[in-house]
Formats: sequence, structure tokens, C-alpha cells
Amino acid sequence: MPLLQVRDLPEDLYRVLADIAKKDNRSIAQETIVLLKKALNYRESQQARRRRVLNEINDNPIKNVEAFPDPVDLIREDRER
Repeated sequence: MPLLQVRDLPEDLYRVLADIAKKDNRSIAQETIVLLKKALNYRESQQARRRRVLNEINDNPIKNVEAFPDPVDLIREDRER
């Protein structure tokens, strides 16, 4: 994935960006991408988005599946509360 580095960003602009990111529960990098997409009217096609998400899922397989608790036990525990 390409890397974008911005130099000499005004301090007040950085603070605004950081505040917006915090309010939206995003990192500054994530918030910057969201704002750039909005500013550029960028829209990813649904097919391209699905393909990208599936590739991300395939690239990050779940590890230690055998260590996960049994769903039946979790449901039973929840019902007994």
C-alpha cells in the first residue's frame, strides 16, 4: 500500500484533525483517508469493496481457533444469568 507523508502541517490543523479522529474513534491516518475520500468524492464500487474485504480476511486467518470457547457453553452461561 502506498505511503503518504505530509510535511509542515500547521499545528492548528493537526489538532483539529486529531480531535475529529478521536471523536470518530479513528486513528489520525484513518481519519485522513476518510476526509480525503469525501473531499475527492471517491467511491469504491461494491464489487471492488467486497473483493478488497475478502482479500483482507484471507490475508489474516484466525489463529488458535481450538482455544476458543464452545459457543454452546457461552449461550448456556448467558441464559443462566
